[in-house]
Parts: sequence; structure tokens; C-alpha cells
Amino acid sequence: MSSLNERLYADLAPWWPALSPPEEYVEEAAYALDLLADAAGGSITSLLELGSGGGHLASWLGPELEVVLVDRSEAMLTVSRQHNPDREHVQADLRSVRLERRFDAVLLHDAVMYLTSEADLRAALTTIVAHLRPGGAALVIPDLVAEDYEDRALASGGEWEGRSARLLEWCHSRSGTTFEVDYAFLLKDRDGSVRCEHDRHVCGLFDRPTWWRLIDEVGLDLVVPKRAPPFEVFGEVLLARRRGAPCMGGVVDRRVEALNLNKAAGLGDEPMEALPGFPPKPRLLNRGGGGGGGGGG
Repeated sequence: MSSLNERLYADLAPWWPALSPPEEYVEEAAYALDLLADAAGGSITSLLELGSGGGHLASWLGPELEVVLVDRSEAMLTVSRQHNPDREHVQADLRSVRLERRFDAVLLHDAVMYLTSEADLRAALTTIVAHLRPGGAALVIPDLVAEDYEDRALASGGEWEGRSARLLEWCHSRSGTTFEVDYAFLLKDRDGSVRCEHDRHVCGLFDRPTWWRLIDEVGLDLVVPKRAPPFEVFGEVLLARRRGAPCMGGVVDRRVEALNLNKAAGLGDEPMEALPGFPPKPRLLNRGGGGGGGGGG
């Protein structure tokens, strides 16, 4: 996992609400809850968000839901507490945290992009399983999978409480399971002054068969999302349910089984495109962010 040297999650963290305004997360929060409830077989009453960042998504989850927010950046948790004053916040590494509690659902969004090795990815998925009740649902949304990667530049930004921010994000230099992201920030403060800042991140990149295999190996069953996202963000929607309880909701995604059959038959690692009858690939979404790092929510 990348070291916590990213300025976005340290000295630039107070700018997060301007860079990614909270109101942009309304539909995303509703969509996540809908998918998780369906996979868990009904309504959910408790949720753990790993890599919760600035807490913008969590702020739209509703007061009736017990939500615990975990992030390794204290600066981002400080931002999150402003938006989620009544939520429990825990500073910890998502690979190793153990709260000794079980939840109906676990959410891991773009912070997963900072897992740069298969061992890190497995550790994070194991954390998810450790905090899910049997039959509980997990939703993991990496910004990119290897099949969809290409060098690119994206622009975004917004305003918040008298501050304005513009962000240029450049994804480049793919190598193995990583790629680099350079960020250029234009930050306009309340006094009208403008400054430019730079930040470099290293992000992880894994193909779909690797995701499916690890999800299966840690004890989760992939579930077919019942609908495509109705909004413009980007990510690979990986919905799963913890084994150990009767199937109460959602349709199990059989791509892992197809992958294993393909390998046994020497047909390669592409069951989704090669075999008929599978659900379509989740739509690639574009939210204009390179990853949640200390957390992007």
C-alpha cells in the first residue's frame, strides 16, 4: 500500500469539500444503500465504511443507519467529523483494522486504489469479511480495473464556503500493478488569493479475474448488481455477500465459476466476454477523482 505521503490527505485535506463537494454524493449514497440492501436480503441497520475520507458519501446515508467510518488519515477524519458529527470515526489502516464487531454491510470505495499489491488487496478483503455478519453485503468500487486503464487527464473542482478549487488529474506510467497520478491544484482562498500546488500518488491496478478470484477466496460470493448507476461517477461495481447464511437476496454472479472452468479447459481468463449469458460489464463511470487514498468519500 502506498505510504501516507499524499498531500491531498494531509496539508491539503481542508480543501476536500471544495475539490469534491458533498452534494455530488447524494445519488451515489442512495445507489450504494440500494445495492447493499438487495444483496443482504432486506434493509440494513449498520454499515462500516473503510477508507471513508472526508465523509461526504456517509453524510447522505441517513441518521437511522449506524455508520462507522475508518480512515488512516487524521486530517481527512477531521474533515469528515464536520459533516458527520454524530458518527463514530476510527483512525486505522483498512488492511489490518479489527473492531471486533459485525455489520450488515461494508463499503470500500476509491480508497481501494491505494492497494498496490495482491497481498494488500487480499488483506483489505479479509478485513471486510471479518466485519460482516453471515449473509452481510459488501460493496467495493475501484476507480479502474486493468482492462479499462489508459493514460488520461481529467479536470474537476468546485466551491465550498467561500473557497474555490480546480483540479487537473493526469494518470500515467503504468507498470505492473501500479500507475502514477499527478495532481495539479488551483486553490482560491476566501481572501481572493490563488495558489498552485502539486501532489503525486501511486495507485494499484488489478484485472477482473484477480478481483473475482480474491473475492471468492476470502469467503464472499459476487452478486449481480440489480441496476446500473444512474449518475456520472466512475468505478467497477463489485457487489458481494458473505457466505454462511441462506441466500436471502440478490442473484449470485457465476463469473468466478466460469473463470475456474475456463482455466481448467485452458481457455484463458475472459469469461465475461467469451461466454454467453453473463450480465453486461458494469458501466465505466467518471467521477473525476484518481482515488480515495486516505479516503475519497
